Order: sequence, then C-alpha cells, then structure tokens
Amino acid sequence: MRSVEPHSYRRDASVPVFADDKAVVVFDGMCVMCSRFAQTILKRDRRGVFRLLAAQSDLGAALYRHYGLDPVAYETNILIEDGQAWFKSEASIRILSRLGLPWSLAVLGRALPLTWRDALYEVLARNRLRWFGVRAQCFVPRAEDADRFL
Repeated sequence: MRSVEPHSYRRDASVPVFADDKAVVVFDGMCVMCSRFAQTILKRDRRGVFRLLAAQSDLGAALYRHYGLDPVAYETNILIEDGQAWFKSEASIRILSRLGLPWSLAVLGRALPLTWRDALYEVLARNRLRWFGVRAQCFVPRAEDADRFL
C-alpha cells in the first residue's frame, strides 16, 4: 500500500468521480464474512454515516489500484473518510467505533501496537474465504438500501 495525501483519488484520471461526502467502505462483495460485515454496517449505521462499495465494481477496482493494492486478491477493506484512506485493522476499528455498542468496543484494540493488530488482521484476511466461504454472486443490496451504495 502506498501512502497518499487526502483526496488524491480526485486527481487520478483512472478513478471515476464518486460522491465522497460520506465515509466510503470498500469491501469484498464475494466474501461471505465481508458481506456480513457490510450488512452489519447497514443495520447498525442508523445515521447513514457510511456508503458501501463492492471491490468488484469498476470504482472499487480503481480505488484498489490507486492505493497500490491488488484489484483482484483483496487483502484489506478500505475506509475513505474525509478523503483519507485507512486500511486493515485501523479501517475496521474506525468503522466499528461508529456503530454503537458492542461494536464500538473495538477501539480497545488500539491498545495493541499497529503491527500486531495488522498481523492479526492479515491472518483473518488470508483465511477468510476458507473459514467463512465465498458467495455465489457479488453482494447485492436490498432495494431499500440502494442509496447507501456507490
């Protein structure tokens, strides 16, 4: 992953223009665990803080490439908030912290050094498809949630 300045994707001609007035969560729509995470966000984010984006979409793939990530082998979710991209454990903690109890207790994970947190995250990310499974088709939102997706 490369470090980039906030809103750098706006200057990248390969990234389609998208609404970034709310935080955007880019997730693997084929991964059962990741799709359940997206469903949890939809259910618990009552204020509509987050928009969701499947990594398999054209925009999702462009964002993965922009941040120097493999646009096919998804190693992390991406949280883009106020133009800043967050990855791995920090992205997850930032998302969960805004979903209320008990999810917000994830902030306690920051007691661990980032390298340890990311190592644990990587074990889960590397094994998620084997442990939780793969969807037959990419996650599709319900009609009433369509406005929460890019």
